[in-house]
Amino acid sequence: MTTAGSAGAGGNRESARGAAAGRVRRRRRAAAGVAGALLALAGAGAVPGPVWAADSAPQGPPKVIVGGSPADTETHPWIVALSSRKTYGSARSGQFCAGTLIAPDKVLTAAHCMFDENGRPAKRSDLKVVQGRTDLRTSAGREVAVASSYTNPTFDLAEVSRDWAVLTLAEPLSTGVLPMVGAGEDVYAEDTPATVLGWGDTTGRGDYSSVLRQVDVPITSDATCRTAYPGGAMGSYDQASMVCAGLRQGGKDACSADSGGPLLIDGRLAGIVSWGDGCALPRKPGVYTRVSAFAADIRKAAGM
Repeated sequence: MTTAGSAGAGGNRESARGAAAGRVRRRRRAAAGVAGALLALAGAGAVPGPVWAADSAPQGPPKVIVGGSPADTETHPWIVALSSRKTYGSARSGQFCAGTLIAPDKVLTAAHCMFDENGRPAKRSDLKVVQGRTDLRTSAGREVAVASSYTNPTFDLAEVSRDWAVLTLAEPLSTGVLPMVGAGEDVYAEDTPATVLGWGDTTGRGDYSSVLRQVDVPITSDATCRTAYPGGAMGSYDQASMVCAGLRQGGKDACSADSGGPLLIDGRLAGIVSWGDGCALPRKPGVYTRVSAFAADIRKAAGM
């Protein structure tokens, strides 16, 4: 696999790595005092995701693609699992992130999925996408190698902003693609229903789902997100490039290893699972890349 684009200046700052590591979500699970208390869990191949976890379990209630229900890849044929068995082991097909087919040979995912547990660009020689595999313990569907990746060159690891990347597959998949929202399209009104899918953590303590799950969450206002993430160790919300979704009381959310997966609004790809403080905590909605802000750049990168 070759990589075009770069991580941006944030990827070269050790302090930035530490701060971002605490909150690039659960997908990096953030907890109080994460700075300086990080463990690189992926080295043993047992923990999926380019995740950096705090040395204690997240606080709050148990988390699933939190509060969700089983889903299947027949209904959602455009969702794929990102896989690296060399890095994450063969259990669950080596899944560590998710992505969405936006063209037969193009997958949209999160830029942070292209980094390792130390915040450096990952070198995964066996990187593949797995399509049509509802249960990652099976051999259903197809596995296709990733020929190249393009990480948004303006991605800021320190702020976890502008978080998107496009993967080019070695061969196309003919299973259908998910349309994206248009450039500059405003589909993010408060309380708009949205749906998130993934194979992420079901407890917040490293119990990863083998079966695809989904959860419905409402879009939250920019003001609510700014209050939840005003800056500092737990991150800063940027309404130009991000959107939040979740319940005020918590209980529904994405979690670790859901990174890069889709946020759907009216059947279109409107967000990419990115970061947040913990999983499904009260007043801590999930933060997603705002696809409409980057739709033109994504299409250009994908040659669409």
